[in-house]
Amino acid sequence: MRIIAGEMRGRLLKTVEGMQTRPTSDKVKGAIFNSLGNKVLDARVLDLFAGTGNLAIEALSRGSRDAVLVEKSRDAHQVIRKNIEQMGVGHKAKLLLLDAFKYIERYPDEVFDLIFLDPPYREGLVLKVISTLKKHPCLAADGVIIVETAKDEELEGDIYPFEIRKTGKYGDTKVWYLQRMDV
Repeated sequence: MRIIAGEMRGRLLKTVEGMQTRPTSDKVKGAIFNSLGNKVLDARVLDLFAGTGNLAIEALSRGSRDAVLVEKSRDAHQVIRKNIEQMGVGHKAKLLLLDAFKYIERYPDEVFDLIFLDPPYREGLVLKVISTLKKHPCLAADGVIIVETAKDEELEGDIYPFEIRKTGKYGDTKVWYLQRMDV
């Protein structure tokens, strides 16, 4: 797994051993960042279920201002810490060993331009996180929530005030782009 663009382009990231995490592939990551375009520049980034830190570190490489990475697994947290150190982005990255839901509840006033949600597939976590995010003003007015699910999963349920603006399928992954519709 590597950084695919920006100032850290080509640098390799450490991964978590075993099947506990499922890092975003370079193909999917490339598609996400191509879709986001200039929204990445100077963005505040929240990476919930950060895994290896792959998405947040890619955003920092491409010009994001700062990133908060939230991961509850101790093993994954250690890998992210090493990746942050190795890439030299410790001054721009805040890493928390914390459950995603607890983070949202503890820091309700933090506002982000990009929120990455890549929880374990098929566990119903996406709608639960979106429900929690709805209670707090943590997405900037023109911000985007980027959600990864299995290709056959759907976002069924009440997601208002967010709406799906775009989706894309890449192999076994589906990517959803949500934005606020009430601004």
